Amino acid sequence: MNAQIVRAAIVLGLLSVIGPLAVDMYLPALPAIGIGLGANSAAVQASLMAYLAAIAVGQLLYGPLSDMLGRKLPLYFGIGIYVLGSIGAALSPNVEWLVTFRLVQGIGACASFTLPRAIVRDEYTGAPAAQLMSLLMLVFSVSPILAPLAGSAVIAFGDWRLLFWVMSLGGVLCLLLAIFALRETRPKQARLNSGVGSAVSAYWTLLRDGRFMGLSLIGTFGMSAFMAFLGNSSFVYIQHYGLTPTEYSLAFSVNAVSFFAVSQATGYLVGRFGLNRVVRTAVGGFVVSMVALLAVYLGGVDSVWVLGIFMFIAFGFLGLVLPSTTVLAMEEQGAIAGSASALMGTVQMIVASVVMGVVGAFSDGTARPMVIAFALCSIAAFAITQMTLGKGDGSRMIEVPAE
Repeated sequence: MNAQIVRAAIVLGLLSVIGPLAVDMYLPALPAIGIGLGANSAAVQASLMAYLAAIAVGQLLYGPLSDMLGRKLPLYFGIGIYVLGSIGAALSPNVEWLVTFRLVQGIGACASFTLPRAIVRDEYTGAPAAQLMSLLMLVFSVSPILAPLAGSAVIAFGDWRLLFWVMSLGGVLCLLLAIFALRETRPKQARLNSGVGSAVSAYWTLLRDGRFMGLSLIGTFGMSAFMAFLGNSSFVYIQHYGLTPTEYSLAFSVNAVSFFAVSQATGYLVGRFGLNRVVRTAVGGFVVSMVALLAVYLGGVDSVWVLGIFMFIAFGFLGLVLPSTTVLAMEEQGAIAGSASALMGTVQMIVASVVMGVVGAFSDGTARPMVIAFALCSIAAFAITQMTLGKGDGSRMIEVPAE
């Protein structure tokens, strides 16, 4: 494997992970925060929603800024804001201030969500880009596995405020990493025609680009299935199937391992068969496994083992869908890669949050709402794939020079 790609994956992966860590590490501390600040669960959950809302919308600012100013300066700014928000959250005297500083923290974290994808597009396209994106997925996917355990370990040594001090330290380390280990990939000559007007024009162009939006939505509905699982699986596995928290963690980890293990084959498969064919095949496998799970469940088979097996297969296909659709969507957007990455991230975050919320609203103590959501998301991804890619192979076997 190319050493340069591995190095880029490590650096960009570590930069990408600070945003998700601020969600996943935070979850075990929610009850303690409510007790410590004398707030009810709804008020404490508002601090989580403020963070997610800031990430959903704030990405739209960082994309154009990175096209105008280069990738590193907005990244410095965003990580700096993230650190300030983390410190403010650690010092919050009440839940209202906590919500405010979580909003600030989310505005800063947007940079780490948006800019790594743009940096990948600046440097690579085709199979090398797919390989790098799959490696980023590997680093990114470790977060929901290890972060809750890390959060529990941190609060075992102190109160919930220590979590935010740890996040602050992580932000400082990532800032140093960005300064010393990341080079600027958006040269000055590429920024000459970038400005506020061009940013607005870029978003308008992307929204009218059926191929870009279609590919973004394929990945969006794949991500939405994952988010529906993330937000509701603990209740289903523990309360409905009677697993212990440890058994649930193992079941969750198995699905995550399937996702990022299969994703590592993306670069090879894209080089062998082309991006379009990989996307079509992966989405096909995803929809077959999810619809089959729904059919089996509606047929009366309600077993944690059956659910786990189908999820393991489906998440393996999803591990191919997400990196390959991201690379294919970004491939023709070199001149406005920052804006393209931002719009893609915003669409994914908004739709996935809505799906997760709807599944939660229809929760009935069984796996039914979650399984139905999986099937509907996969059907939506399949339908959009057919409309966007059709049957032409569109294969791209070799690396295409980045713009």
